[in-house]
Amino acid sequence: MIRVVIAELRKLRRPSLLLGTIATVGGLTALFTSIIFLMIDSENGNSERGERISAAELSNPTGLINGFQLVGVFLGIVSLCIFASQTAQEYSLGTLRNLLVRQPSRMKILAGKFIAMKLFALVMVLFAGALSIAISYALSGRAKVDTTSWGTSAAMQLLFENTLNIFISTLCYGAFGMILGLLLRSPISAIAVGVLWSLILENILGALVKSTVKWLPGFNFQNLSSGGGLNSSYKHSLAISLGYLIIGGGLAAILFKRRDVAN
Repeated sequence: MIRVVIAELRKLRRPSLLLGTIATVGGLTALFTSIIFLMIDSENGNSERGERISAAELSNPTGLINGFQLVGVFLGIVSLCIFASQTAQEYSLGTLRNLLVRQPSRMKILAGKFIAMKLFALVMVLFAGALSIAISYALSGRAKVDTTSWGTSAAMQLLFENTLNIFISTLCYGAFGMILGLLLRSPISAIAVGVLWSLILENILGALVKSTVKWLPGFNFQNLSSGGGLNSSYKHSLAISLGYLIIGGGLAAILFKRRDVAN
C-alpha cells in the first residue's frame, strides 16, 4: 500500500494540480483574511454574516484565527473537488485497469489513494493557515490592531484547535467527494453534484425546512470547521458527519470492489 501512496502523491504533485491548488487556496485565503482587516470600519461588516469585528476584538487571541476560520469552508469545497476528480478520473481515463495489474487488491488501492489525498489536504490546510497568519500580521498595523496577545499560549492553543477542526472538516468534504467519484465515475459529474449540493441545494432545503438543517451533511461538515455553534454542537456534527461518511464510504467501497473494470 505504501507504493500506492507514493504513486498517488506523484500524481498530486503535478504542476497543473499543485500550482492550481496553491493559487486557488492562496487567493481565497488572501481575499477573506484581507476583508476582515481592510473593511474593519465598513458599515456592511467584515465577517461572513455581515457582522462587524472591531479592532478591539481582533486584538484578542481569537483575532489570530479570524481570517483562517473564514476561509475554512472554502478549503472543504476545494478538497471535495480534488478528491472527486482524482478518484473518478481513474475510470474516465481508463487507468484503473493498469493500477489493478500492479496491485490486484482494490481495497489497498482505495486506502492508498485516500491516505495520499489526506496528506495533500493537510498540506493545503497548513499552507492556508500560515498565509492567513502572515497576512493578519501584515495588515494589523493598518487596522490599528494590537497583536501582543497573538503570541500568548491561549492564542497558540486556539490556533492548534482551529487548524485541527478545519482539517477534519476539509477531510470530511474530501471523503464526500471521493465517495461521489466512486459512485458516479465521472470527474465532472462528481464535482458538479458535490458543489451543487453543498453550496446551493442544502441552503435552499434548509431555508424551506429549517428542521432539516442540523441533519444535512454539508452543514455538519461546515460546523466542524468553526468548532460547533451553528445551531448545533460539535459532537452532534461529528457524529452525523461520520454516519454519512461510513454509510456512503461502505457503499462506495463495495461497488468499487465488485464492479467490472472496462478496457
